[in-house]
Amino acid sequence: MDFIKVTMRGALLSAVLSLFIAVSASADPGRPGGATSTQFQDANAFSQPASNLSLDGRMNFSIGNSFFRNPWIAAPATTTARDGLGPLFNTNSCQGCHIKDGRGHPPLPGQAQAVSTLIRLSIPETQDRIRLASEGVIAEPTYGDQLQDFSIAGVESEARIQWQYEYSSVELATGTEVSLRKPIIELSHLAYGPMHKDVMLSPRVAPAMIGLGLLEAIPAEDILANADPEDSDGDGISGRPNSVWDGIEETLVLGRFGWKASKPTVKQQSAAAFFGDIGITSNLSPSESCMPAQTGCVAAPDGGYPELSDELLDLVTFYSQHLAVPERPDHAEAQVLEGEKVFHETGCASCHTPQWQTGDGASAALSNQTIYPYTDLLLHDMGEGLADNRPDFDATGLEWRTPPLWGLGSYQVVNGHTQLLHDGRARNALEAILWHGGEAEDSKNQVIELSEDRLAQLLIFLDSL
Repeated sequence: MDFIKVTMRGALLSAVLSLFIAVSASADPGRPGGATSTQFQDANAFSQPASNLSLDGRMNFSIGNSFFRNPWIAAPATTTARDGLGPLFNTNSCQGCHIKDGRGHPPLPGQAQAVSTLIRLSIPETQDRIRLASEGVIAEPTYGDQLQDFSIAGVESEARIQWQYEYSSVELATGTEVSLRKPIIELSHLAYGPMHKDVMLSPRVAPAMIGLGLLEAIPAEDILANADPEDSDGDGISGRPNSVWDGIEETLVLGRFGWKASKPTVKQQSAAAFFGDIGITSNLSPSESCMPAQTGCVAAPDGGYPELSDELLDLVTFYSQHLAVPERPDHAEAQVLEGEKVFHETGCASCHTPQWQTGDGASAALSNQTIYPYTDLLLHDMGEGLADNRPDFDATGLEWRTPPLWGLGSYQVVNGHTQLLHDGRARNALEAILWHGGEAEDSKNQVIELSEDRLAQLLIFLDSL
């Protein structure tokens, strides 16, 4: 009997120890995606499935990957599962913008077409022109809410986009001059006539795809608990949620995805990208993206209704939800840890919240994970320097959602560049910091005043993410 008691006590202690080890292992900054994190550190680091994904899940991931990666073609075609491209579009595949599942990049100055970058369009609300609750913006009457600079044969693309830059500089306390650039967008060859006189343009670069399902699995109440729209604690940070339309639930909910948090779920973000970027209809976006004046677009053949079935949309969504975040092999090095201290001391963590706990996710793999995305998923006033002056649902023209920082140090390896911010203007992390204003003005100024050693440590930390 005593032996049984001892054995049971030993088994209980063993179970408790195993649970402790599992919990400790899950709360590991070196594995920012929790158990989903991948050990890959090469050019394919952003294209790996969640490491804890089941065998069936990996099969669905592979099928979704196929429809994410491979190009769509114009209808009619013998390849009926992938026809229906356009008639107007920005790219012919999801991978065309999210290169290797990573970040896009702005075009070079003088390039006539933008690849992996797009231009959002809208016009202001007035007393006579009120947007619907289900619409984040009022679309430009002739060109819609997104400029499409490619088209299928027989249809004119909407315009050509010319990117130029104007330059300024900031002097650091060390005496170093840092050059900053700001894009100047010019549109030419408007195929369907002039735009509205009050049109608002906002260039956007495709963000990295990693960890989306984990961000989706953070309980909404936890995100809202960090909101402080009136800055009641007086710290100068007033993060606000964006209240956006859920087309499935047909109600207003918390926005999480997109540069202004204008989409509530990965599925609806995916459907919107198929529609706006590739011209592919689904049951969530059932009509072609042709404005009435675009008669050639309206008359063009389609790929059937819907061009993207519910089943295929679900598979692409599953793929997008389960792209793993790379591990951080250098996270415990002394210089990285010192840089992390600087990150907190300068107030960067006030918006780039390091740690979250997921709840019930889209799969068991995404559920109950301790993650380190470095975002609060809230809107913040970033100042006039970064303003696009284009509202979207509750987001003002000064506000942007805090972008996640995980994977930041892998962009060069994956995508061959380190161009950051919503329009790719920043060529590295330091430039991105120096563009911060508004609520982040004080943090930026503290970074400007850092010693050479402390600034280097901060940048080493950011490169370790």
